[in-house]
Amino acid sequence: MNIQDLKSKIREIPDWPKKGVGFKDFTPLLEDAESFKFAVDKLAEHFAGKEIKKVVGIDARGFLLASAVAYKLGAGVAIVRKKGKLPSETIVREYELEYGSNAVEMHKDAIKPGEKVIIIDDVLATGGTAKAAVELAEELGGDIIGFGFLIDLTFLKGKEKLAKYDVFSLINY
Repeated sequence: MNIQDLKSKIREIPDWPKKGVGFKDFTPLLEDAESFKFAVDKLAEHFAGKEIKKVVGIDARGFLLASAVAYKLGAGVAIVRKKGKLPSETIVREYELEYGSNAVEMHKDAIKPGEKVIIIDDVLATGGTAKAAVELAEELGGDIIGFGFLIDLTFLKGKEKLAKYDVFSLINY
């Protein structure tokens, strides 16, 4: 198994969710045990030995990868969700999208001050959601070690919003 094999498991859906968008569907990768294991192993390897205490997963597809990476690293999981979805006391961050704005939130007690944290998501696009997630984690006192993405849509330049962090992606488009 290699990165090219992994990339072959990404299905592109044209004009979804709107015309002109080529949606990168990674469900075929999840359905293939060898590919899923390879992706999780590679994401975890990048952060191995860095004493990660929390892996933050971004709503919703990021949860799938973050949980597996956290298990592999022996870390806990914290989640960033769309506003209004978490039941306890939260902190909120608004961010801009290419077509409007949105907000995400995290429980106030999800990260303890000084904990080493990585943030995992499926796709890095414009970087707005990832930037909001890191701001939440930093507000709680997390020591941000870096980001891990399955896919980086490099043409959208999301990595530029995260320039001061270690950003690791398995597949680039």
